[in-house]
Amino acid sequence: LRDDLLTLSQQTRENSTLHDIAILDVKMGKIFAEASLALLEKSQVPQEKICAIGSPGQTLYHHPDGDPPYTLQLGDPNIVAQMTGIPTIADFRRRDMAAGGQGAPLAPAFHNALMRSPDEDRVVLNIGGIANITVLRADETQPVIGLDTGPGNALLDAYSYQQQRSRMDKNGEWAATGKVNPSLLKAMLADPYFTKPAPKSTGRDYFNLDWLNYHTLGLSLFHPEDVQATLCSLTITSIAQAILPYKPQRLLVCGGGLHNPLLMDGLAKQR
Repeated sequence: LRDDLLTLSQQTRENSTLHDIAILDVKMGKIFAEASLALLEKSQVPQEKICAIGSPGQTLYHHPDGDPPYTLQLGDPNIVAQMTGIPTIADFRRRDMAAGGQGAPLAPAFHNALMRSPDEDRVVLNIGGIANITVLRADETQPVIGLDTGPGNALLDAYSYQQQRSRMDKNGEWAATGKVNPSLLKAMLADPYFTKPAPKSTGRDYFNLDWLNYHTLGLSLFHPEDVQATLCSLTITSIAQAILPYKPQRLLVCGGGLHNPLLMDGLAKQR
């Protein structure tokens, strides 16, 4: 299911069929329902105490700059509601885009509620497949700023799987054996997304292996471990370029990338 989802999200839109999308929508709905039921059983929380399930869905395509802009998530909430017997609230992203947002309304609000401090300016960094930040000023009259910085683990994981059939480069060990290629890094950082002003958002349907192939003009010119090292540097550099202008006094990091020592050490060196 994971492979089908990643393949479909990274295909050109012309090659995606309604049948494929509909099948995955149903399968994801069942997965979300099963996960919800398993959580209830494990936590021993009575089902009747749950007001609702919030299900934003799994993003398939995200195109906030289109005419018209759109975003598409999978995971049929009707199936979640039916299988669990609990009211299910969904489609947060499309509702946010309808209101003029970028389709990612939850993380900045959550960070603002739990992590804002009147004593210091903070930035919360989440390194998932895509990396995103929330800027929280000490001055509570200042608005919350949220944006996607670019690829987090998405390209690292995709290239690791392509070259080594490994779901991830655990602890950055493979990337650590390579050397950053400055010309390749410069070519990738020249992508217009990185200099685009906030608000902005992106996804795996943009930052994927096709994107990497375009910027390398064919991977045969590079040693695979050097490409992986350069992709790690791309994540580090693009995150730093997005954060440093805000001059936060504290950076709070979460997400899967937190467990990559090479990535975290590289971020720590960015000043």
